[in-house]
Amino acid sequence: MKPILIDFPDRIETERLYIRPCLPGDGKILFDAINYSREELKKWLPFANRDQQLDDIEEGIRTSYAEFIKRNDFRLHIYRKRDNVFIGSTGLHRINWEAKRFEIGYWQDSRQSNNGYITEAVKGLTSFAFNHLEAERIEIRCDSLNIRSRKVAERLSFTLEGILRNNETSVDGTTLRSTCIFSMLKNEWQ
Repeated sequence: MKPILIDFPDRIETERLYIRPCLPGDGKILFDAINYSREELKKWLPFANRDQQLDDIEEGIRTSYAEFIKRNDFRLHIYRKRDNVFIGSTGLHRINWEAKRFEIGYWQDSRQSNNGYITEAVKGLTSFAFNHLEAERIEIRCDSLNIRSRKVAERLSFTLEGILRNNETSVDGTTLRSTCIFSMLKNEWQ
C-alpha cells in the first residue's frame, strides 16, 4: 500500500494521555510551551534558540500538517486526558517506508516534567508504530549528554546500538557533540 493511503487515527491513547496530529490553530499553545520551556529546550533543540513569533510557530505547524497528510513525517502533540492540558510534542520522523523504519522524537513543556508523561507517550507511540504501521525498527537518537532523553529510551528497553562520536555540533555551535542511537525491533517489543 502507498504510504499516503495509510489511515491514521484521530488520536492514540495511553492510560493518562492522548496523542494527536498537530493541527492548524495549535500555534498559541506551542508558542506558550516553548517560551516557558526555552531554557531547558535550548540546550538540545535548535528551534528553541530561534526568536520565533506566534505566526512563525503556526506556519511551522501548518507545514508539518501538510507533511503529515502526505505521510512524509508525523508531528504529533501530547495532551493529558483528564483536562486536555498540553504536555509536549512527539512524532515519527526520518521515515523509511520500504524498510518500515521510524525515528521517534520528543520534547515536553517544562511545567509537565517528572510525571513520566514522555515515557508513557513514547511507549504508546512505539506500540502504535509496531502494531498499526507495521514498523520493523524504531529508533531514538539523542545527544549523549541529554541524560533525560537517554533515560526515556533506557526505561523502555531500547538497545543502545552505538554512539556516533563528535558527529554533530552543539545547538549553539560551540562544541562537537556525540549522538546516541537506540533501537527497538518488532520482535523485541513486548
